[in-house]
Amino acid sequence: MSAPETLDNKVALVTGAARRIGAVIARTLHADGCDVAIHYRGSTDAAAALVAELNASRADSAAAFAADLTDVAAIEQLATQVGKWRDGLDILVNNASSFYPTPAGTITEGQWDDLMGTNLKAPLFLSQAVLPALRASGGVIINIVDVHASHPLRDHPVYGPAKAGLAMLTRSLAKDLAPAVRVNGVSPGAILWPENDMPDDTKQAILKQVPLARPGEPEDIAGAVLFLARDATYVTGQIMAVDGGRSIGW
Repeated sequence: MSAPETLDNKVALVTGAARRIGAVIARTLHADGCDVAIHYRGSTDAAAALVAELNASRADSAAAFAADLTDVAAIEQLATQVGKWRDGLDILVNNASSFYPTPAGTITEGQWDDLMGTNLKAPLFLSQAVLPALRASGGVIINIVDVHASHPLRDHPVYGPAKAGLAMLTRSLAKDLAPAVRVNGVSPGAILWPENDMPDDTKQAILKQVPLARPGEPEDIAGAVLFLARDATYVTGQIMAVDGGRSIGW
């Protein structure tokens, strides 16, 4: 199967798409022709602004949908709402994620539920909820994993295993859903620093592990998503590291 030149007339659902990397992914898919469903949880104003921006460039090409992805009923409702907005779905990008430290000895059940819920439970149950539409379109699922799925990050003993689970989920679904649906992942390295203050010495220590000696840009992740969605028609079950070589130079 040859790759299409653009994603014209395709429909994409991007979770956690109101801000940061998710918003850049949404803009990139939209610029290539997709109509984009913008999922958000609490970033109401940012989601509305992004939808307005996208619709200003192409009328009725984007819409926002709120959902708590740790709640399976809300996930199923999200899938239903997107299905009513557009008849069909071609691309699901599971980008939404919680990220924060949980030092051993301080971990709460609520933290476990949130980190496992957003990073592993949600991608599974949302993929399942939209599976009939993706099978009908011969679509693709793209999961945003993390370099720390395979390289532990100090004081993150819940986040890392959740992303490791997402990596295995990517491979498992690729096997189970082929040949109708392709499933791949993108594993970012240092792209955007956490919104909580990270000391400069910590940032420099991270960059010393990166052969390309610089942080990446959100556009690097969005470009990988676009490649996997549009061009990589003979690729499934793979996780693309976009980390400046960090995963080979650790």
